[in-house]
Amino acid sequence: MDEEAPLVGDKLVEIPKKNHARDVHILSSAFLLVFLAYGAVQNLESTLNTEEDLGTTSLGILYVSFTFFSMVASMVVRGLGSKNALVLGTTGYWLFLAANLKPSWYTMVPASVYLGFAASIIWVGQGTYLTSTARSHARDYNLHEGTVIGKFNGEFWGLFASHQFVGNLISLALLSDGTEGSTSGTTLLYVVFLCSMTLGTILMCFLTKKTDEVESRQPDSSVSFYSNVVSLSKSVINPLFDVRMLLVIPLIAYSGLQQAFVWAEFTKDVVTPALGESGVGGAMAVYGAFDAICSLAAGRLTSGPKSITLIVSGGAFIQAIVFLWLLLAYRLTSGVLGIMYPLLMAAILGIGDGVFNTQLSALLGILFKHDMEGAFAQLKVWQSASIAVVFFLSPYISLKAMVAIMLAALCISYAGFLFLTLKVEKAFSSSSL
Repeated sequence: MDEEAPLVGDKLVEIPKKNHARDVHILSSAFLLVFLAYGAVQNLESTLNTEEDLGTTSLGILYVSFTFFSMVASMVVRGLGSKNALVLGTTGYWLFLAANLKPSWYTMVPASVYLGFAASIIWVGQGTYLTSTARSHARDYNLHEGTVIGKFNGEFWGLFASHQFVGNLISLALLSDGTEGSTSGTTLLYVVFLCSMTLGTILMCFLTKKTDEVESRQPDSSVSFYSNVVSLSKSVINPLFDVRMLLVIPLIAYSGLQQAFVWAEFTKDVVTPALGESGVGGAMAVYGAFDAICSLAAGRLTSGPKSITLIVSGGAFIQAIVFLWLLLAYRLTSGVLGIMYPLLMAAILGIGDGVFNTQLSALLGILFKHDMEGAFAQLKVWQSASIAVVFFLSPYISLKAMVAIMLAALCISYAGFLFLTLKVEKAFSSSSL
């Protein structure tokens, strides 16, 4: 409920409008500080923690845990509030990075399981907080809601995507003297990253609490344990009865598959043979730079379902080109072309990732206004599940087979998305008129 403007004498004094853009700047910067550290460490897991495949197994456990806890994350975020969920979520990333200082099954596995929980609430909290902030900004300044949601998502995902660029440059700078395998080199890197994460956590504390969330979370003594269980079940199951969610889930799953493909397959089977292990950081920096640029541009161009359809179509088309190239025509070559081809692919894959991140968040924010926590929980359930599948399959499947799977998944998910935006949403829109 809006507050009435106070009277001073006979004059009506207008209450200053809140600067919602400030919260977007803080949220985006905090995520950059946290994930430039985590993203770089995740990229190094398979090369630094190689004993008994500790690194890749830990990541697989992490994303299984992420999938499971995403099913209950919406209720946790609803109970804590999105700001508190964001602050608590950063602790999982901090603990996981600290466990890498003394990597063993006794430190990495518990840290991976807890990070799965922390990641589920921080990402549901992020989607809820950002969409709520965009709505408040649009309402206070009489702006088009879809445009503001797109703009805020573009800023967030643009700055977030640059974590790959910044984090990998830091890794390259600290490990470039041949200390990648030494204890002193990796310890220094992890200490720098822990400081970055700590700054990100502190920055989260300066976010503004959403008053509508506070009001909706007032305690009710009549609520029983049974009622909480029923509420949890509804938050997990109810979105699956919405045909719009069923049609967008394949694209959500594909967005996770294409991210994991870059982390697990592209770096191992395309970049490393062409550029060597030292070239992985450079290729991922290119990937992150183009991801960030595309996120900012796509966010600026987003205004509603029609623009989302066009932008997603472009992202799907260019990623399909890369997969067809890898499947039918790519061969390892020497010279300048041998260096340029993997970097070009990294740039194109980064553009596609920027498209899917910004447009999926904007689409869910527009379509599921009345259950944002549930919608963003579904986003993370299906993304993390598909990422876990790739990590567990990676050691047992060839590059060609994985590319064929990616191409089939892209075609199926795009068909469902196209049907949603062109047919189903028209029916929902006309019925609400």
